[in-house]
Amino acid sequence: MWSTLSNLGDAALTLPLALTCAAWLTMSSAGWRSAANWLVLLTGGAFVVGVTKVLYAGCGLEIRAIDFRVISGHTMLASAVWPATLVICLTNSRDNSTKLGFALGVLIAAMIGTARVFDNAHTVSEVVAGWCLGSLVTFTFLQMTMQPALQGRLRALAALTIFGVSAIAYGHHVPIQEAIEYYSPFLCGR
Repeated sequence: MWSTLSNLGDAALTLPLALTCAAWLTMSSAGWRSAANWLVLLTGGAFVVGVTKVLYAGCGLEIRAIDFRVISGHTMLASAVWPATLVICLTNSRDNSTKLGFALGVLIAAMIGTARVFDNAHTVSEVVAGWCLGSLVTFTFLQMTMQPALQGRLRALAALTIFGVSAIAYGHHVPIQEAIEYYSPFLCGR
């Protein structure tokens, strides 16, 4: 059960979802600039995760006092992408559904983070760091964009597209961790 839930945070699913969200954002009331802002913020979050992974895998840096090695990438991506996805699908320019989409998304991300702990892939501190970073990415995006509302008929089409991308991408894995483990020692001079 935990790995099934954990797969919802894998980059093989969340990155295509993020690109799909960016495409839909260009058609929202927020426009192409919001899509660019979203992708820049998400890239910044992924960069921070990557730096912690390189520092641990290549240089051996960790914070033992809090059992912290790296920021959970699954949790960061989940807490950035799922709230944005639900905001795009649920936000109506006439109501306050942005908060609902964000809340549901961070709840899903918390469940994915919990799965990462129960799978023994990460510690609680690593998951909390990922959840906070990803939530900050989406919260910052929403503060910059406010309500990225699609017209009613487009919201249904966006939801169908997002479901289709999820169905195709779910269960696949991107070998990012293997690449980090292979190249990090070279970056740290080991």
